[in-house]
Order: sequence, then C-alpha cells, then structure tokens
Amino acid sequence: MGRSRSRSSSRSKHTKSSKHNKKRRDRERASSPPDRIDIFGRTVSKRSSLDEKQKREEEEKKAEFERQRKIRQQEIEEKLIEEETARRVEELVAKRVEEELEKRKDEIEREVLRRVEEAKRIMEKQLLEELERQRQAELAAQKAREEEERAKREELERILEENNRKIAEAQAKLAEEQLRIVEEQRKIHEERMKLEQERQRQQKEEQKIILGKGKSRPKLSFSLKTQD
Repeated sequence: MGRSRSRSSSRSKHTKSSKHNKKRRDRERASSPPDRIDIFGRTVSKRSSLDEKQKREEEEKKAEFERQRKIRQQEIEEKLIEEETARRVEELVAKRVEEELEKRKDEIEREVLRRVEEAKRIMEKQLLEELERQRQAELAAQKAREEEERAKREELERILEENNRKIAEAQAKLAEEQLRIVEEQRKIHEERMKLEQERQRQQKEEQKIILGKGKSRPKLSFSLKTQD
C-alpha cells in the first residue's frame, strides 16, 4: 500500500513536470519571432535568415573594398597624370626658355656687359668716395694733431715767459739788493776814511804838542762827529 502511494505520487509529479515543460516550450515558441517568408511564399528559417545576412554583409564588404580599390587606383592614376603633366610642362618651359635665350643671346650679352660696366662705374665711384673720406679723415686728424701741438707749444711758451718774468723780477730784486749793499759798503768805507783821516790829524796834533814845536801848549778840544 505504501509502494502504490509512492508510485502514484511519482506519476503525479512526472505528469506535472511534463505539463510544465510543455507549457514552457509553448511560451518560447510564442515569444520567438515567426519564420520569414521569401518572395515566393516559402518559409525561411531563422538560420537561413542569418546566413543571408552574413552573406549580404560580406558582399557589402567586398563592394566597399572594390570601391576603395577603385578610388586608390584613380588617385594613383591622377597622381601619375599630374606628375607626367608637370614633367612635360617643365620640359616645355625649359625648351621655350632655351629658345628664347637663343633668340635674345646678343641682347642678353649686351645687357650683361652694360650691367658689368655699370657695376664697375659704381664700384669705382664708391672707391673714390672711400678714398676721399679717408683723405678728409687724415686731414682732420692731422689738423687736430697740429692744433694739439700748437696748444702745447703755446702752453710751453707761456710757461717759459712766466718763468723768464719771474727770473727777471728776481734778478731785478737781486740787483737792487746788490746796489743797496754796495751803497752801504761805500758809505761805511767813506766813514772809515773820514775817521782814519781824523785820527791821523789828531795824531799829528798830538805829536806837535809832544815835540814842543809850539811856544804855548794849545788847548786840546775833542768833539764827536755825528754820522749822516
């Protein structure tokens, strides 16, 4: 009896689980998108749709790659055309220049000679101007040296003149002093001579008295003579 209950319980659980799984599958079918139908009315499965999408993306990538390749190819061709055009233009210009130079060869030579002569005249003129500036500068320097030497010479002459004046003044003072000394010496000599003469006269008078040449003894008188 216990086993029959257990079996019935198991069958009941299995039945419930089966029902639950069936409901879940039904819900998944209901939630999943329906199969796509192509233009012919045929049902297209979800896997086929993904394959077609991937195929379409690959085709788009190939188309984009091809488009980019064509663009690069066009850019390369345009660059080559541009370089070739530039080369041909350069060659054409060089040729035209050469032809023009050949046509104007004599004119160009004359123009070159004219410019050379003009440059030569300008250089000669500049050289002469530079030499004249140097000469003027040398003259100015020489004049400045002469002025400096003249000023030094005048200063020396002034110093010599001042020294000569001082020497002359000193000599004049010295001469005056010498004259004064000579005059004083002359006066002293004259005074000595007078004193000597007076002494000799008095000595003679005394000798006369001593020798008794006179009858009466004269009275002696002495006087002091003041100097002038």
